[in-house]
Amino acid sequence: MSIKPFRIEIPQADLDDLHDRLARTRFAHEIPGVDQGVGVERVRRLVTRWRDGFDWRAQEAELNAYPQFTTEIDGQHIHFVHVRSDDPEALPLILTHGWPGSILEYMRAVEPLRRRFHLVIPSVPGFGFSGPTTEPGWNNLRIARAWAELMARLGYERYGAVGNDGGSMISPEVGRIDPEHVVGVHVTQLFSFPSGDPAELADLSEEEQAGLAVLDWFWKEKGAFNVLHSQQPQTLAHALADSPAGLLGWLVQLFEDDLDDDFVLANASIHWLTGTAGSAIRLYWENARMEQPKEPTTVPTALAMAEGDFASIRRFAERDHAGIVSWKTLPAPARGHYTAHTAPQALASDVIAFFEGPVDGRG
Repeated sequence: MSIKPFRIEIPQADLDDLHDRLARTRFAHEIPGVDQGVGVERVRRLVTRWRDGFDWRAQEAELNAYPQFTTEIDGQHIHFVHVRSDDPEALPLILTHGWPGSILEYMRAVEPLRRRFHLVIPSVPGFGFSGPTTEPGWNNLRIARAWAELMARLGYERYGAVGNDGGSMISPEVGRIDPEHVVGVHVTQLFSFPSGDPAELADLSEEEQAGLAVLDWFWKEKGAFNVLHSQQPQTLAHALADSPAGLLGWLVQLFEDDLDDDFVLANASIHWLTGTAGSAIRLYWENARMEQPKEPTTVPTALAMAEGDFASIRRFAERDHAGIVSWKTLPAPARGHYTAHTAPQALASDVIAFFEGPVDGRG
């Protein structure tokens, strides 16, 4: 039950080993002009930056500027950032990341959010400083139960759940599991798909048809990572644990090309330096074997999408989430999958509007 202060202090020997491995990278061969996945040029550029220009100690200092803690929940070591608002009556929020990200997804959003909220930003079990997992069973539902316990352990009786990517699947489950205490859920995607019932596809709008077309393209052209993670994560883990360049190549398939290199490298560094590149992808295997909830979530729910990201489709989402009260596409400059990093003020503004509006977070 104890909560212990924590600081990130990566041994210099681990950084030296990383530098040595990067210096000895054997780059892959490719056929010029043929798109068969992440290209050599991008990996080479990132490896060079990681080896000769990226400053992990600076990133470490930025993270250590915020209070961090560890605790044990359900037998698993859990790490989290805990930033209290200056307003003691502020509503607490728990913010959850996904793969291939980390707690870094939310670091740029801390300052605009802490003015209105207490913030709890945990590393998902198996990821980063909460990893690796040491037993099977850590799926979205079990993580959600752990988050409810964490918030109770911190003394928060009313709180909101915020998520991106995998966090957009975990956060609604927190609301399902702890509806007596969760005042609302705010996510950047609602991953609801056609059930197979032909009636669901009748009279689709042009916008819905376009969203389905994007989804179809993604699974046909870029969905291999999901299949592999869901079926054979341990097979891939050997390569990810041994080659930082290989890890980088695997991660950046889902880090957009226009993201800043240091954000990509900081996330890759956390996976590498904590030895959790393999355990992080186990989450897909666990979720593929998880019994799916039969009923929709009911807590007030907000979606804040961005252009260029997964296109949620409302008719499917309303089947899975009965409490949708806000459905928006964030304004520019918000774009892509990591809006908390690329457009923190836009995302924070929507989070504030939701929790201080439809769900009356301060009432």
